Amino acid sequence: MSQVSEINIDQLTAYLEQHVEGFNGPIILDKFPGGQSNPTYKVSAQSGNYVLRKQPSGKLLKSAHAVDREYQVINALQHTDVPVAKVYHLCEDTSILGSMFYLMEFCDGKVYWSASLPEIATNEQRSAMYDAMNKALVALHSVDVTSVGLADYGKAGNYFARQLGRWTSQYRLSEMREIAAMDQLSQWLDENLPEDDGRCCLVHGDFRLDNMMFAKDKPEVIAILDWELSTLGHPFADLAYQCMQLRMPAGMGSIDGLKDIDRASLGIPTEEEYVAAYCQRMGIDKIDNWHFYLAFSFFRLAAIAQGVAKRASQGNASNEHANKVGSFVEPLAQMALQVIKQQA
Repeated sequence: MSQVSEINIDQLTAYLEQHVEGFNGPIILDKFPGGQSNPTYKVSAQSGNYVLRKQPSGKLLKSAHAVDREYQVINALQHTDVPVAKVYHLCEDTSILGSMFYLMEFCDGKVYWSASLPEIATNEQRSAMYDAMNKALVALHSVDVTSVGLADYGKAGNYFARQLGRWTSQYRLSEMREIAAMDQLSQWLDENLPEDDGRCCLVHGDFRLDNMMFAKDKPEVIAILDWELSTLGHPFADLAYQCMQLRMPAGMGSIDGLKDIDRASLGIPTEEEYVAAYCQRMGIDKIDNWHFYLAFSFFRLAAIAQGVAKRASQGNASNEHANKVGSFVEPLAQMALQVIKQQA
C-alpha cells in the first residue's frame, strides 16, 4: 500500500472523531492497490483499523460510483446470513475529501486474485473455498429485501432488459472507437432477451473471487466486498457473472481465469458442478437460457472496462493501470460471441 498525500489528513481526522463513535486519531492513510472504481484506503488510527471508500475525483457518469448505495446495502445486511463488514458512517459532505465516502470495519482476512488459488495447499481446501462462495451467493439471493429495508433498492421485473439498456447507454457514452464485436453482441442480446420469469432478489453485481475476503485460518467467506453495482435484480446475473470470470484466460484484468486449466486436478468444480450446487441450494431444477446470461455478463464487463478506459483518458481513474483495461473490451465481446456460437 502507498501513502496518500492528496488528502487533508487533519481535516479527515477531525471529521471522523466528530462523527464516528469511539474514533480517535492520529491516523495513517494508505491506498489499497488494485481496484478500478472507488478508491479504497486503510485507515490506521489510535482507536483501531478501518477501511474508507470514496468516489473518484472528476466528472462521473450518471449513477456510477454510488458509495451511498454501497453503504445502504452493507448496513441493511448487518444482521443477515450474508457476510459483510460493519459500517460506521456515510459522509455526503464533499468538502471533506472532495467526494462522498464511507467508513467501515477493517476485516483481517485474505483476498485471492487467481481463480486457480495457487496459494492454497490442498485440493480439499480449494473445493471448500468454492463451496463457501457458492453458499455466500445463495445467502445473498435468499435475503428478504422487504424485511431488511431494501424493497425500494431497485426496480422489480424486466431486469435484463433494463440492464441491457443501461450498459448499452454507458458503453456508448464512454466509447472511444467503434468495435464491431460489441455492436454485434449488443444487437444479439437485444434480439434474444428471454421472457421475464418473475425472479427478483438482491444482486451483488460484481460477484467474483477477488471481491471475497476469506478467513486466514479456514475456507470461509468473512466479507463480500465492493457493492457498488448492487441492486434488485435477477439472481442468474450474479451466477453467470462469476462463471464468466472463470471462463476467462489468465492475464485479463485483475483476476486470472480458469480457461484451459484442468480444474479436477486442483479440486475446483466445473461450471456445471458449480451451477448444480447453486441450483440445489436454491431449490430449482435447472437454468434455461444459460448462454444468454453468460453472453450478457461478458457484454456488461466489457462496457465497464470501456468506462474505466474512458476515465483513464480523462485522468481520473483510481488505478494507474486503468488505461490498459480498454484493450480487454474487444476480446470480452469476442468471448461472448463464442458462447453464442457454441450454443447455436
